[in-house]
Formats: sequence, C-alpha cells, structure tokens
Amino acid sequence: MTVMDDWVTAACAELGLDPAEVPVPTVLDLAKDVAHQVLRPGAPVSAYLLGVAVGRGAAPAAAAARLSALAGTWPVELDGTAPAG
Repeated sequence: MTVMDDWVTAACAELGLDPAEVPVPTVLDLAKDVAHQVLRPGAPVSAYLLGVAVGRGAAPAAAAARLSALAGTWPVELDGTAPAG
C-alpha cells in the first residue's frame, strides 16, 4: 500500500465511506488540470465541487471530464489572471 492508499482508507473510515468507491486517479487528474490550466487554489475547490456533484448523483468520471474540459478552455493571461470582461 502507498501513503495515498493509507490516507484514503483512514479518511474513508473516519467518514463512513467505502474506499473502493473513491476514484483517486480521477480526482488527481482533475486537480492537476485545474491547477495547471486555471489556478492552483482552484484544484481543491474543484475536487470539492466534484464531490458535491457526485453526492447529488453525477457519475464521477463524467463530472470530472466536464470540469477538466472546462479547465482546458479557461482563458488565462500570461500573469495568471483571467482576462477582463
């Protein structure tokens, strides 16, 4: 087991969740896409939003793909800020 596996198992036990239902690679890929294409603080917020969507019935892979696609089209200026207007 890896440290990530250990963490997910412990966090799931704390929250009463099944670790087998946690799509770790999907969440990490989404966080990477948002951090690199939008902004770093957006990564954990996007992971949270993914969790809310999944909690409301969205398929994890489909919801993550939609957010990753959105991040891929997000306009960012050279200084890292979104363009005005």
